[in-house]
Amino acid sequence: MKGAANAMKLVRFLYNGREQYGDLQADTIRLLDGALDTGFTPSDKCAARADVRLLAPVRPSKAVCIGLNYMDHIIESHEKVPTSPVVFIKPSTAVIGPGGRIVYPAQSKRVDYEGELAIVIGRRAKNVPEHEAASHILGYTCANDVTARDLQPSDGQWSVAKGFDTFLPLGPCVDTEADPSGLPIRTILNGRTVQNSNTRHLLFKPLWIVSWLSAVMTLLPGDVILTGTTLGIGPMQPGDTVSVEIDGIGRLENTIVSDGAKGETDV
Repeated sequence: MKGAANAMKLVRFLYNGREQYGDLQADTIRLLDGALDTGFTPSDKCAARADVRLLAPVRPSKAVCIGLNYMDHIIESHEKVPTSPVVFIKPSTAVIGPGGRIVYPAQSKRVDYEGELAIVIGRRAKNVPEHEAASHILGYTCANDVTARDLQPSDGQWSVAKGFDTFLPLGPCVDTEADPSGLPIRTILNGRTVQNSNTRHLLFKPLWIVSWLSAVMTLLPGDVILTGTTLGIGPMQPGDTVSVEIDGIGRLENTIVSDGAKGETDV
């Protein structure tokens, strides 16, 4: 697959005033030459992790989200088990990176976290058979499907509730060798674990999802697919800190700020 010739933890970041890509290696980032759609090669330059500002690892043209994909969340939401994926799209302007600030919109009185595994597309995908789906996947990252719960209607039209600017934190990296079949995933709010599950409990599996979606729409390099959240969704307040952790991928941490505070998107 283009862009993933070597296993890496791909990050996008600001360094010396420039947006760059690199391979995260502990406290060091090896800078990469190339682009997402053509592939990367390691350079001989490195930067200290402390000297850069991490951005969302990719700039998606769209974020396609799968709802109701864990049985325990279906039960807590009092929903029926879907026979096909529940799909909605978040705009690219919702994307923020690690350390970015989630803005609590004035229109809402309840904003929830939803920790999720996200698939990152590495190669254009259209009508891809399931057995070929892996060759179109760059890797996996952490995502938070932030939701204005009180604005989410029961008819499934969720664009407003889930589409506010800053409502899609992504990162810290794209792990190109992660195995999505059994990854422990946690959401932590102010130091307390509020969601704790494993991707083996997904009803619709990542490779199947990519194949199924590619028959509907063309998936482009950098697009992300959120695979759904598990039991334990709940509200956040301005001043809170929320983290999504996936073993082997890393920790995505963000803070919540009041409406009117500055919250920059990463696109």
